[in-house]
This record gives sequence, C-alpha cells and structure tokens, in this order.
Amino acid sequence: MKTLPVAVQLYSVRDDAAANLEATLAAVKEMGYDGVEFAGLYSYKPEEIRALCEKYALIPISAHVPLDDMAADPERVIGDYAVIGVKYIAVPYLQEERRPGSDGWEKTIADIKRCAEVAQAKGIQMLYHNHDFEFVKLDGEYALDILYNTISADLLATEIDTCWVNVAGENPAAYIRKYTGRSPVVHLKDFYKAGEKAEGMYELIGIKPEGETASEESFGFRPVGHGLQDIPSILAASIDAGAEWVVVEQDRPALGLTPMESIKTSREYLKSQGW
Repeated sequence: MKTLPVAVQLYSVRDDAAANLEATLAAVKEMGYDGVEFAGLYSYKPEEIRALCEKYALIPISAHVPLDDMAADPERVIGDYAVIGVKYIAVPYLQEERRPGSDGWEKTIADIKRCAEVAQAKGIQMLYHNHDFEFVKLDGEYALDILYNTISADLLATEIDTCWVNVAGENPAAYIRKYTGRSPVVHLKDFYKAGEKAEGMYELIGIKPEGETASEESFGFRPVGHGLQDIPSILAASIDAGAEWVVVEQDRPALGLTPMESIKTSREYLKSQGW
C-alpha cells in the first residue's frame, strides 16, 4: 500500500515549542513524524532552525506565515524560510478585513500573487490554507475556487484543511481530488460537531466573535482518527491527488489529553492504518 510522509503543524504544540523548541522537535521525531510545518520561529534565527531540523532528521517541509507579514517585506520574510529550507510556504488565515466579500478581498488576491512570485523566485511553492469562510459564494462560485482560478497553479497550490472543508458542508476527499495535481500538502484535522451549526468554532482557535461562546459539547478538535472525519477516504484521496505530504494539525487539545499527547495519538492512529 502506498503511503505518504507525515508531518505535524507545530501550532498544535505551540506552548511546548515556545518553552523548549529543541525538546519538542526531539519528541516529535520520537513519535514517528517525518517532518514539521512551522507557525513561527520562536525567536530562533533561520540558520538555527535549519540546524535543529537536521539534528533530529526532521524535514522542515513548510511554514504558515501571516499574509500581512509576507506582504510587508516578502524578500526578507520569505528569504528567511528559504534559508530554513522549506519547500512550501502557506497563507494560514485571513482577518475579516481581507476575507471574501470584504473590501480587502481583491487586495488579498493581489498580495498573495505578489508574494507567490517572490517565493517562486526563491524555489518555494506558495500554498493557501483554507478555513470555512472561503466557502462563501461570490457570483455563484466559492471564493476559494475563485482564488485558485485567478492565480495560476504554478504560483499557488492548495493546502486543503480537511476539517474546515467538512464544516463548510463539502466532502474533504472530493475536494482534495478536485485539485489533483495541485494538492501537494493536505492537512489532516479531525473534529467533533453537534448539530448543523456549532457555536464558537473560531473561539477555539483564538478568535472570539461577538455573541458566540465555545463549547466542547458543540464543537471540538480531536486527534486524527478520533472524530467525525472519514480519515481513510481522505488518505486515499491525498494519494490519488498526487500529494507529497500529509500534515497533522490539532488547534486545541481535547479528551483530557495534552497537546503533545494529542499529536502522539494522531501519529499512533496513522501508524495503525499503515502510515
């Protein structure tokens, strides 16, 4: 059976990484992860990050970097990640003023394209990591699809977050296959949701919309294989679509587990599936 290498998004264990990045990387390797995806450098220099990854034989496959940071100084910011040796760099999230339907949406597309051109020149592929708000329809078409139709595939590839695709009401495996040949990195994220609408979803990733209160009973992230997602179908779709990596991400722990225990549980599940 064909499988893919497995990385972990370090945002999942951000407090551990901030407290002791080297110990966290050592533990991640011990769990059986092949690579890491960064979400910040924890005050380390790019050269130091590269050396730590080499020390623990972890591939620094990609990084989540806020679009505003990249757009403000793409040569320097993207250049730092080129030093680390990442193959991919992803736009991780859009603030409300940059989202589809806002006055800033066209500027968002233009900024992503401009940063993607700088990344390409440095040998890095730009990705876009979706949530569910990109599944608003503009003139009858999902904004996420508009983004990919507007910016060419050589400049912008997908990083399908399977949790948010599902939350938006679409089938994650089908959406990965929709972008066959353009889906090099797939985010494996499991979750629990009660009912059609789960209040407070964004509060669980640190965003607190007015009037919503997070509740584990209504929505919560879960280790891979321990939620509602059909993980085997997502893994099969990732292979069919030509993905190079799958990345475990759990924004917030649940089930009484610590963040480190959560990503270990995810890795153990994937091992049980032959990955």
